[in-house]
Amino acid sequence: MNTIAAQIEEWGDSLGVAITPQMAEENKLKVGDKVEMLLIKKSNVIAESFGQLKNWKKPTDQIMKEIDQELWGE
Repeated sequence: MNTIAAQIEEWGDSLGVAITPQMAEENKLKVGDKVEMLLIKKSNVIAESFGQLKNWKKPTDQIMKEIDQELWGE
């Protein structure tokens, strides 16, 4: 099962969600195929993600040093 984040758009008198070409190709979707969708309305993405990294094992300065080393060889 694949998940995508999408924004509801107005299509005439209806509402719609676009599926990216990559997602369609990956799932072998074509016009006329039937799919099931699980809809989860995102109301406050920041609140949902708050506290997700509270058990992070590395201090921020260590992470930044690792990023610098990987990107810049420093």
